[in-house]
Amino acid sequence: MTLRPALAPAKKISAAQAASLVKSGYWLDYGGTLSQPDVFDKAIAARVNELFDVSFRSSLAAKPRAVLEADPEGKHFHWFAWHFSAYERKKADAGICYHLPPNLGEINDYYRHYFAPIDVVVLKVRPADTSGTFNFGPTNGWLRTLVECAKILIVETSTAVPYVYGRENGVHIAEVDYIIEGDNEPLAELNSPPVSDVDRAIALKLAGEVEDGACLQIGIGGMPNAVCSLLRDSGAKDLGIHTEMLTDGLIELYQAGVVTGARKQLDPGKVVFTFAWGTQPMYDTLDRNPDMLCCGTEYTNLPQFIMQNDKVFSINNTTQMDLQGQAASESDGHRQISGTGGQLQYARGAYASKGGKSFMCLSSLFERKGIRKSRIVLNLTPGNIVTTPRTDIMYVATEYGIVNLKGKSIPERVQAMISLAHPDFRETLERQAFENRLVPRSLYVARSPEGGARIAS
Repeated sequence: MTLRPALAPAKKISAAQAASLVKSGYWLDYGGTLSQPDVFDKAIAARVNELFDVSFRSSLAAKPRAVLEADPEGKHFHWFAWHFSAYERKKADAGICYHLPPNLGEINDYYRHYFAPIDVVVLKVRPADTSGTFNFGPTNGWLRTLVECAKILIVETSTAVPYVYGRENGVHIAEVDYIIEGDNEPLAELNSPPVSDVDRAIALKLAGEVEDGACLQIGIGGMPNAVCSLLRDSGAKDLGIHTEMLTDGLIELYQAGVVTGARKQLDPGKVVFTFAWGTQPMYDTLDRNPDMLCCGTEYTNLPQFIMQNDKVFSINNTTQMDLQGQAASESDGHRQISGTGGQLQYARGAYASKGGKSFMCLSSLFERKGIRKSRIVLNLTPGNIVTTPRTDIMYVATEYGIVNLKGKSIPERVQAMISLAHPDFRETLERQAFENRLVPRSLYVARSPEGGARIAS
């Protein structure tokens, strides 16, 4: 670990004094999710009319940010996010938030090699322990790299931050320039979305694929939550966790004794993650729990580490797939709605794992205001970003089944994807596939008395 030399012995100052260090044209960094400061954020927002062209980097804002609320037209402050939360999505729609596209496991390299040193880094941390270390709590990510790259490093202490064990999951007082006292308010919570019947149908199929000793990476959403619920009661044994995001569903598996990590090759017995975001009971479970290991994204997200565990089962959501297997998981046309995150890197890591499997999951239909559309399409929505290319897709699951696309030709992929589509859209997809020469004529045969045609099964 590279230790950053502080400018001088750490000095305790007020949030207003810390905000006064910021000048027009500065770049600031708040880390991500639960590491984002609050009292400093309010103090810098109070200076909105004094400052111009101040830019912030962060990710997954867990609550409204004062600097954005104080400058609704973006005349003074600019917010750049590695991954959008629902709040950041709304601010992007308003034209005052911008996306930085990464593979999450590569972000450390961006700071080291492509960005100028950061003018001010401000991170919410737990008050220093007896060794002088401020623990990062349940958010590690790329925070150590931010420490290394900071011109000025400020920590905002909060007793609400749980003490979470991990690799390089903190900063020593000798590296810190300024300390401000936070408000000690409870951490922002993320409640699990409701589980639909379609979620349960997909989860039932996925749960049947998970073997004893599997090492799980599961994303956020109703379907992953349903998978966790089913696994809890499935009789599965000795599951492990090596994931990007730690969710309440995974914590419930741990508390039920289903997750032991006993068969992991990398960090046996440990629940490995880079950030946790959920409810207060989760944060309480993490606090000083020796089974937890919060690590940087270089360790959790790079395929060369993921693959070291056997039977890695990576389960992620997508919003649209085409007939050849491209997964568009982060945008709606040119509108950014989330981010790449770790989806691509976990798909690759799971595939490279001995006995590993990666699953891309989606409901067959999108329905809003009475309009129904197939999520499996001939062509992706214009502008949609391909998060995971067809060459990296392994298993695809909808409520109608699971298929494996690895090693399949284009005609075989097309037939497999159509089998997962909602029945109301299959005939149209079959016709489109034939008209665009994705399947040969020999696979397209007459089926109906009206002269219609379908792909032969």
